Amino acid sequence: MRIDAYTHFFPKKFFDMLGEVAADYPDMGKRVRSLPALYDLDVRKKIVDGHKDYQQILAYPQPPIEKFAKTGADIDAFCRVINDGFAELVAKEKDHFPGWVAHVSLAAADAGVAEAERAIKELGALGVQIYTNVAGKPLDRPEYLPFWNKMNEIGAPVWLHPARGAEMPDYIDEDRSLYEMWWTFGWSYETACAMARLVFAKIIDTHPNLKIITHHFGGIVPMLEGRLGPGNDVLGSRTTEADYVSLRKSPKKRVLDYFKQDFWADTAVFTAEPATRAGMDFFPRDKIVFASDCPFDPEGGTMYPRETLRILESLDLSKADRDKIFFKNLEAVTGRRLVKS
Repeated sequence: MRIDAYTHFFPKKFFDMLGEVAADYPDMGKRVRSLPALYDLDVRKKIVDGHKDYQQILAYPQPPIEKFAKTGADIDAFCRVINDGFAELVAKEKDHFPGWVAHVSLAAADAGVAEAERAIKELGALGVQIYTNVAGKPLDRPEYLPFWNKMNEIGAPVWLHPARGAEMPDYIDEDRSLYEMWWTFGWSYETACAMARLVFAKIIDTHPNLKIITHHFGGIVPMLEGRLGPGNDVLGSRTTEADYVSLRKSPKKRVLDYFKQDFWADTAVFTAEPATRAGMDFFPRDKIVFASDCPFDPEGGTMYPRETLRILESLDLSKADRDKIFFKNLEAVTGRRLVKS
């Protein structure tokens, strides 16, 4: 069995609301509205049925709830609609979708704590999804600590999805990111930055039961092993205004080791074989989960699963490693039996 650990879909009730509450959402909003496989269950099931021994885990796509919700109460209400919808859908469609990921927003009044607990313990979610920033604010801010405390307590994984729009410019004298570089380069950078903030803020050190699944093979992280390793071994030598030398010496282990040992990563790299090899070389085999990012491909959902499967199956992997990547690592990190014996 091959279980696609990170795919996106809208529960029907929330998608019907989306036109009213976020009709003018830019950037990814345009992309989201153009893909029937994001909201049409029959289209989506046909994609799943197109592959032998293949199932999908469902997660909410874009836009971030905090981008359009007006109050903390609205955020909670929208997340409840999404999560109730996923629970109902998966209960009826287990053969296609053996599990789902709850959506929470750290911009909620309690940093998403109550909804995360409800979705996992009452509705049966495998874990929760958050974004790499909260309306532009980093994940290591003190107001988000209750969320990290709760997820450390529950022990269920956090699916970490990048978020960045054209409103974040690439150069200081411009007011927008051009040529969709906010997505092409920005999302991979966002993922790496979020991981680093959790390391340097010692969220990882102080939450030993935390499990984070990074999207897109950790973004740019596998390509930057030299900077994360030898580069960070001299952290502080390039900076005069902050004591980064003391910071470098204070964690429990080398900075690079956190990236390699304390994060999970998925294989959704838009069918790029070099990126797949880099990710496979960087992350330990027991930290990699198969994912395709369906349905965000040029064919409307059929290309990414097909090509990601082709690339993975072309690699010289042992059967044990194949089973780990295709379903056993996901079962291990979620603590759930997903493949029927």
